[in-house]
Amino acid sequence: MDNLKGILFMILAMAGFAFEDLFIKILSADLPISEIIIILGFSGSIIFLLIGLFTRAPIFHRDLLTAPIIVRTLCELFGALFFVLAIALTPLSSASAIIQVMPLLVTIGAAIFFKEKVGWRRWSAVFVGFLGVLLILRPGFGSFMPASIFALLGAMFLAGRDLATRAIKVQLPSVTISLYAFLAFGLSGFLLIPFSTEMILPSSTQIIYFAGASAFGVVAYYSIVIAARTGEMSVISPFRYSRLVFALLLSVIILSERPDILTLTGAAIIVASGVYTFVRENVLNKSK
Repeated sequence: MDNLKGILFMILAMAGFAFEDLFIKILSADLPISEIIIILGFSGSIIFLLIGLFTRAPIFHRDLLTAPIIVRTLCELFGALFFVLAIALTPLSSASAIIQVMPLLVTIGAAIFFKEKVGWRRWSAVFVGFLGVLLILRPGFGSFMPASIFALLGAMFLAGRDLATRAIKVQLPSVTISLYAFLAFGLSGFLLIPFSTEMILPSSTQIIYFAGASAFGVVAYYSIVIAARTGEMSVISPFRYSRLVFALLLSVIILSERPDILTLTGAAIIVASGVYTFVRENVLNKSK
C-alpha cells in the first residue's frame, strides 16, 4: 500500500469537498435551497452517467434493489439534503465542524448494528466528541442556532450511509451507486419547493458557481476513491479532518466569518476525539 499517495489524495478530496461547500454557501445567498439541490443533484447524475457509460459500468443492475444499497442511497439522500440546509442556513465554519462528528456516530452504529466490541476508551472518546458538538451548538443560550441541528442530522445520515456500505455484499462499481445517490438527491429538492422561495433563472456567474461545485465534487469523489484504494484506511482516515481546516480557512478568507473561541474549541475537541478513535481502532485491529 502506498500510504503517502493515499494521504495526499485524501487531503485533495477534503479540499475539493470544502470548495464545493463554499460554492453552495455562496449560491444559497441568492437562490432557493430547493433549486440548488435540484441542479446539483441532476448535474451530478449526468456527470456520473457519462462516466459510467465511458467506463462501461452497469447503469441498471438488479443488485441495486438489495436492502443495503437502498438504505445507503436513502441515507446519502437525507445526509446531503440536511448538510446543504446547514451550509445555507448557518455559518460554513460551524456546519463543517459539526459534520466531523460522523466517525464517532459510525462507532456507535457499529456497536449497535454490527455488535462490534467498543471498549470504554472509544466510548469515552465518543462522549467527549459530543461535548465538543454541544460547545458549537450551545442549546439554551442566546447564540444557539436551531438550524445547526441540520448539520447534526446530516452527520447521522451520512454515518448511516457508511454503515450501510459495510453491509453491501454485492460488487457494484462506485460510479453506479453514486449515480443513483445523486439522482435521489436531486429528486429530494422537489420536496423543499413548498418551503422555498420561487425559483429564479441563475445568472451567468451563478452558472459558473454551479459548475465549480460540480467539478470540485467530482474531483473530491474520485480522489477519495483513489485514496481508499492506495492507502491503508487506518493511516489515511485521520486526514479526513483536513476538510475542517480548509473549510475554516475558506470561511474566514472568502466569507469573512469569524468563528468564536467556543466554536474553535468544540471543533478541536471533535477532531481530537475522532483521531483518537481511529488510532485506538488501529491498535485493536493489529492486536487481533
